[in-house]
Amino acid sequence: MVSNDEDQYLMLSGLQHFRFCKRQWALIHIEQQWQENVKTIEGQHLHRNADKPFTREKRGEKLIVRAMSVKSHTLQITGTCDVVEFIRDERGVEIYGAEGKYLAYPVEYKRGKPKKDESDVLQLAAQAVCLEEMLLCDISTGYLYYNEIRQRVEVPLTAELKESVRQITGEMQDYYKRRYTPKVKTGTFCKSCSLHALCLPALMNKRSVKSYIEGKIKE
Repeated sequence: MVSNDEDQYLMLSGLQHFRFCKRQWALIHIEQQWQENVKTIEGQHLHRNADKPFTREKRGEKLIVRAMSVKSHTLQITGTCDVVEFIRDERGVEIYGAEGKYLAYPVEYKRGKPKKDESDVLQLAAQAVCLEEMLLCDISTGYLYYNEIRQRVEVPLTAELKESVRQITGEMQDYYKRRYTPKVKTGTFCKSCSLHALCLPALMNKRSVKSYIEGKIKE
């Protein structure tokens, strides 16, 4: 059953955290723990340039919308697209306040370079799923812009990718409803995690981070 309580919707951006490390996602989105590092600060700076408050810009046959809020009632997720480019095309859909029909292309900005895993791609696919539900359209292509290489990468948004998004968000919803923080194996990827100092892997088999911190406060 789909809930209409949007206050309970999960953040779309959490898919990237979840794909990187399920424990990291739970610490942020369930236990409300967060810690800045150089990478997160650089990422915020990059997004401030892309995420200017909801604006439209017309360039010929292209309509550029920045900081567009999106959501999916089916997946119960919500978030913001850095940029959505609408290209005028008779195969597309009508857009409020614009003449003609348009095809939608989500564009996500990233601070680094293309990753070996699918975390960035899945986040982009989730944006497409939200846009498809909101606009009643099909989106087959999106783009990831990587600041380190200053290049836009075209991403085919396949049915398989969108199904992966549905499966992952389903697992996220299950964890969130149960307030479950998983205990996962550590690895070299932990060194680049913004929550490295808060994860406390030595305590994973004993108590939650939230419980540990509350205990320290009481001491």
